[in-house]
Amino acid sequence: MKIFGIAGWSGSGKTTLLSKLLPELCAQGVVVVTVKYMHHNFDIFNSNHIACEWRNAGASEIMCVSDQRWALVHELQNEIQPSLEELYKQFGPADLLLIEGFKYHNHAKLEVFRSDISKPLLAKNDKWVVAIASDSGRPKQLPEKSNVVILDLNDISAVAEFIIVHNDLIEGN
Repeated sequence: MKIFGIAGWSGSGKTTLLSKLLPELCAQGVVVVTVKYMHHNFDIFNSNHIACEWRNAGASEIMCVSDQRWALVHELQNEIQPSLEELYKQFGPADLLLIEGFKYHNHAKLEVFRSDISKPLLAKNDKWVVAIASDSGRPKQLPEKSNVVILDLNDISAVAEFIIVHNDLIEGN
């Protein structure tokens, strides 16, 4: 499984880009799994779901199963959050793991850049940023001698093609 990230600051459009990339990549035969880092507490169950009752009663893991899907929720009860590398192992077979967030982790990534968000460019100080998907062409903050590929944020096909080629996901390879 190849690993590739979609990174950027909050509000840059990482989630939107990923949501548009998934059908494009899947249509090309790429089996994709995803991880999203959440900066806030989250719950996949509404507060009156039986799983919440079980968790509140002390269950460390809860599995829900239907004829359409299954989900395993693991509660970090005074445990350290597992590393991204440990989390990778939870997935079944796939061609590509797309990671949203984890912007400071050491894996190849595409930075989502919007000119109206006044945050520093990650690519300027992160050697793992191999491409920038920008809404306004080449960011002014990017050094002229940079080898980072600049892509049009709105050209989903071109972004998907870059990811496929960069990760050597071309059929037959």
